[in-house]
Amino acid sequence: MSRFSGKNVLITGGSGGMGLAGARRIATEGGRVAITGRDAGRLAEARAALPEGSLILHNDAADPAAGGALAEYLEGFAPLNGLWLNAAYATVGPLEAIDAPAFDAMMAANVRGPMLQLAALSPLLAPGASVVVTSSSSTYEGAAMTSLYAATKGAVVAMARSWASALAPRGIRVNVLVPGPIETNFRHFLPEEARGAFESFVVNQVPLGRAGTAEEAAAVALFLLSDDASYVTGSQYAVDGGLIML
Repeated sequence: MSRFSGKNVLITGGSGGMGLAGARRIATEGGRVAITGRDAGRLAEARAALPEGSLILHNDAADPAAGGALAEYLEGFAPLNGLWLNAAYATVGPLEAIDAPAFDAMMAANVRGPMLQLAALSPLLAPGASVVVTSSSSTYEGAAMTSLYAATKGAVVAMARSWASALAPRGIRVNVLVPGPIETNFRHFLPEEARGAFESFVVNQVPLGRAGTAEEAAAVALFLLSDDASYVTGSQYAVDGGLIML
């Protein structure tokens, strides 16, 4: 397949997991890919995993200047035919443990980050480009320990719906990926002793009876980024084994 032949795609948070899986597949399907990350070690590993000519960028979505910096980096890479806003992080804990610094930090990375990145990168999007935004099944699960993370990912859904309307006159589509339990970095924000029990608890609720793979989640994102989804915008695609029945 060569769905991305001659196309340029940026994936934020692409140094591992779903993002890296997507980057590797885009490259095999003829596309030129750029990824961002904030961990130097993981970026180095991603560089080794991607073909020569891929653009590997250190960029922290929580930094207010991240969007503008990306736009500068990508001047020679544009126009962008695809943009996957995937960078985010998560922590869990009881409601009573949330304080202003924790709230501000996660909102900065997960909400302000993609908002300012898209604002800065919008002029670089080609007519007919596709934007994919990563949310999470946590938005709909109602889990007691994930209220802050779920709030950030719910905000992403709301933003993407407005972006779909704002960019439609340019023929640009905007859709949301809603991953559930995915094996790569699955609930990596949990302490080691709690992770196994939590994973079992979540997976036991999944009708398909297992966690998904990074490649399975990336495959849906790439469908949305490709011309195969040319009449799809403002939609949410759950990749969760039936967990939330979205």
